[in-house]
Amino acid sequence: MVLIRVIKEAGCIKRFIPSEFGADPDRIQISDMDYNFYLRKAEIRRLVEAEGIPYTYISCNFLTSYLLPSLVQPGLKTPPRDKIRVFGDGNVKAVFVKEQDVAAFTICSMDDPRLLNKVLYLRPPGNVYSMNELVEIWESKIGKKLEKIYVPEDELLMKIKETPYPDNMQMIFIYSAFVKGDHTYFDIDSHSGAEGTQLYPNVKYATISEFLETLL
Repeated sequence: MVLIRVIKEAGCIKRFIPSEFGADPDRIQISDMDYNFYLRKAEIRRLVEAEGIPYTYISCNFLTSYLLPSLVQPGLKTPPRDKIRVFGDGNVKAVFVKEQDVAAFTICSMDDPRLLNKVLYLRPPGNVYSMNELVEIWESKIGKKLEKIYVPEDELLMKIKETPYPDNMQMIFIYSAFVKGDHTYFDIDSHSGAEGTQLYPNVKYATISEFLETLL
């Protein structure tokens, strides 16, 4: 990769932060179905590490502008007010963080020795919810109960298979986060990473509840 070669040759880069800004590619459990989306990110990590380039990886999971405006409903642009599809059993938690907040945490990490050659994970309290919980929050805001239509794992997988690439990528990301639990199934190992709100408790961020208020 040209950029990594240039960084290595320059020899003066104090910290490299690859443009990942999603789920941790080393923790993903869908590598056989994502068209190498995460494999390419993992390969860049291995190149960086092999060259001895100082780094911090940012694992922010979902940005709030992706999927949340529709309350995780592929094909919709706004949250439903009558019926809603819930993928899996609805109890697996995923993470959403506003883009500006990801930037704020990233800036904090740039020269933090605690994150040298580690992963900055973002799991802010108030931003880690299951689909059932997201529906409850939305129902409380609109003052109305929604009809929940549960989409089991096998049905979602069939729909992913039947839908051509790249139109199926939203469903693949939903499967990863809300069925497989790729955002939250593992504990953060202090030897390899840390959680942003614990490192930087003074950073203010928007919660999912606050974001959903803007959709009313």
